[in-house]
Amino acid sequence: MTPLSVALNLTLSFAGLAALCLSMDRHHRAIAGLPQSRARARALRLSGWAVIAVSLAAAILTSDWNFGPVQWIGSLTGAALLVVGLVSYRPRWVRPAAILALPLALAAALLA
Repeated sequence: MTPLSVALNLTLSFAGLAALCLSMDRHHRAIAGLPQSRARARALRLSGWAVIAVSLAAAILTSDWNFGPVQWIGSLTGAALLVVGLVSYRPRWVRPAAILALPLALAAALLA
């Protein structure tokens, strides 16, 4: 477990969970101020689950099967706490933070 693999998993988990959060109408209204279409909610839900699956694959590739799933669950937990904290106290920051997490994940993947 290296700091770069933790950063990769944490940023991917955060982006995926933020997309899942934005796919829910209540949270989307709090974050964007507007209701969303069914197609957009479905796309956000699909992309959220896809990014979470990529996070699992990255955890397994960087830490092998021995510790990868454990690291993935820990990253999901930490990212969920971040998403819940942002939605609770600064809902408008969720979308920019999720957009920022993707290039950070790419940088961590290239350096790892």
